[in-house]
Amino acid sequence: MDYDTLFQAQLDDLKAEGNYRIFAELERRCGTYPRATSYEGGGTSEVTVWCSNDYLGMGQHPDVVGAMVEVAQTCGTGAGGTRNISGTNHHHLLLEREIADLHDKEDALLFTSGYVSNWAALGTLGARLPGAVILSDALNHASMIEGIRHSRAEKRIWRHNDPEDLNRHLSALAADVPKIVAFESVYSMDGDIAPIDEIVDVAEAHGAMTYLDEVHAVGMYGPRGGGVAEERGLMDRITLIEGTLGKAFGCFGGYISGSAALCDFIRSFSSGFIFTTALPPAVAAAARTSIAHLKTSHQERARQRAQVAKLRARLDAMGIPHLPNPSHIIPVMIKDPVKCRQISDTLMHDFGIYVQPINYPTVPKGTERLRITPGPLHSDADIDHFAQALNSLWRQCALARAVA
Repeated sequence: MDYDTLFQAQLDDLKAEGNYRIFAELERRCGTYPRATSYEGGGTSEVTVWCSNDYLGMGQHPDVVGAMVEVAQTCGTGAGGTRNISGTNHHHLLLEREIADLHDKEDALLFTSGYVSNWAALGTLGARLPGAVILSDALNHASMIEGIRHSRAEKRIWRHNDPEDLNRHLSALAADVPKIVAFESVYSMDGDIAPIDEIVDVAEAHGAMTYLDEVHAVGMYGPRGGGVAEERGLMDRITLIEGTLGKAFGCFGGYISGSAALCDFIRSFSSGFIFTTALPPAVAAAARTSIAHLKTSHQERARQRAQVAKLRARLDAMGIPHLPNPSHIIPVMIKDPVKCRQISDTLMHDFGIYVQPINYPTVPKGTERLRITPGPLHSDADIDHFAQALNSLWRQCALARAVA
C-alpha cells in the first residue's frame, strides 16, 4: 500500500478548501520586537509581527533574558531528567512558589506546556475521582477537550458562557457525584471573557469544583497579573487555576495552582507529569523573573491596552469589522478561507506585516479571521501602517464594511 499517496490526497483536499496551513519562518530579534526577520524563497525581509502571544514583549525583557542566560551558565541547558528522577531543580521550586503566590494558592505544579497541563490535570481528575462528571464549556480549548477525553469520565457540554445552561446540567446530577466545571476566562479566538462570578455561583450551589484556564489572561489582567479571576476578586473561590508561561510571561511551559492536596494529587497520579522531562532550569528562572516583574510593573499592561484601543478606533473609522470584546484580542472577520490566506500573504509580501490567517479547524468554517494582538511595543506609526494596509486590501478584495 502506498501510504504517501493516502497522505497526499488528504493534504490536497485541505489545500483545495483553502485550509492548508503555511508556517512563516521567522527569527525574532531581541531588542527590536515586534520586528522580526522573515525567511522566504532563499531571501530575508523585515516584518512586523501582529499576531504573537508574547502579549507584553516580556520574551525580550532584559531582566528575563539575563535570568535565563545566568542560570544556563550556572546549571547548564537541560533539567537532566523527569521531576521524579534527578530533574527537580531548585529553580523549579522557586517558580512554583512564585506562581502559587501569584494566584494566592497553597501550591503550584509545573508542566512542559499549557496544553500538557490541561491534558494532564483534567485527564487525571476525571480518571481518578470515582464517578466524576466533567462539565465543559462548549468553546473550551482543544487541550481541555483532549484531557476530558483521556479521562474517560462522563462529560456534559454546556452552552458557551451560559451559567443558566450550566445550572440545568448540574441540576440533573446527583448531589454525591463529583463534578468538575471546566471553562476559560479569555477565549482566544473571539476574545470574549467568561462571566466567572456567575459560573462560580452556580458551581458552588451544586458542590462542584471549578477548573479555570487563564492562559490568555495571566500577566494581562488583575493588579498583579493574576488573571481575570484576580481582577474580579474571585481567585479564592476557584478550585484550580491553570495558566501558561508562554504567552504574556514570554517564556515556555504551563502550570496549575490550587490547594497543596490537589497539586500533590496531580503530581502523584498524572502520567503527563511523571513521565516527561522537566523544564530547563534556565527557562524556569526566566519565567519566575517575568512573573515577579509583572506583579509590580503596570506600564506594560497600560501601554498594551492603549495600543489596542487605538487600533480598534482606526478599524472602526474605516468600517473594518472586528468582533467587539473587552479583551486584548482583536479578531478581524474575513469569513472566507481563501481571501483570509490571500490577505495574510499580501500583508506579508507587500507591506511587511505578519498576521497569521485563522481558519478551520481552529474556528468553524465561515468564520475565518485575522487574530490581531497589539502589544506595548507596537508604535503609533505601526498602527497607522497596519490600518492603512488593511483598509487598502479590504477595498481590493471587495469585502463588506461594518455599518457605523
